[in-house]
Amino acid sequence: MVYFSLRWLFVVIGAIIAAVAIELFLLPNHIIDGGIIGISLILNRLSAINFGLLVFIINLPFLYIGYKHLGKGFFIYSLLGIVGLAVTEAILHQFHFAPITDTPLLATIFGGLLLGIGVGIVIRNGGAMDGTEILSLILTKRLPFTVGECVLVFNLFVFAWAAFVFGIENAMYSVLTYYVAAKAIDTVVEGLDATKAVMIVSSHYEELTTIITQRLGKGVTRLKAQGGYEGDKKDVLYVVVKRMEVIQLKKAIYEVDKHAFFTIIDAHESRGSTFKQKEDH
Repeated sequence: MVYFSLRWLFVVIGAIIAAVAIELFLLPNHIIDGGIIGISLILNRLSAINFGLLVFIINLPFLYIGYKHLGKGFFIYSLLGIVGLAVTEAILHQFHFAPITDTPLLATIFGGLLLGIGVGIVIRNGGAMDGTEILSLILTKRLPFTVGECVLVFNLFVFAWAAFVFGIENAMYSVLTYYVAAKAIDTVVEGLDATKAVMIVSSHYEELTTIITQRLGKGVTRLKAQGGYEGDKKDVLYVVVKRMEVIQLKKAIYEVDKHAFFTIIDAHESRGSTFKQKEDH
């Protein structure tokens, strides 16, 4: 029960942060984000209807789709996030807070950053605040496109519309806001301490296993492989390290085998006692 209460709290906090970004950075400078939030900002400019109300109404059909296809939990957390965003934005608008900055570039960077952090917190805790992502999750099951590709196509139309409403320069700022927000969302959802998965091909696998285990405190998995050209048997080492430990790992590899072949891949999430070995000691 405490776990779910904390998730609710974090969803509300994320919604509040997103509302602050929109009301005190983006709206006063006529800058938008992509998706439903972007559409709501454009309609707010054209009709003067409250932004929070627009976000809530436009997202309702997408929430229904999410409930049908992604489950009750996703629906509840998404609804909480959207309602939190709408209510907070309405309160901020009612008290007529002055914008933090009237410099478009600063509004773009810091507004996009705050918006991304807020949305990222909501996503990390099981919800969503943009119906386009919900729809894209469903469409990818039926169409040969990724979620990112579907969202990108949709946003192309949104930013083209923004160019007519706010002008080309503000539309370009909006594209930059979307990029900054997307990067912030990725950082919040995946975590600041990114990890890397490393695969090492070397005939000195015993020595490499020892030095990686002792020096970096990481578990090493040995995979049996076969060369595609000569067909010779070989061992491939698989290890996951933190981003800051990549340099140490490279140094250790070169100490043992200067001719070792290795690849470094982004690992979006790493869990398990082996990965935490060094911290636990």
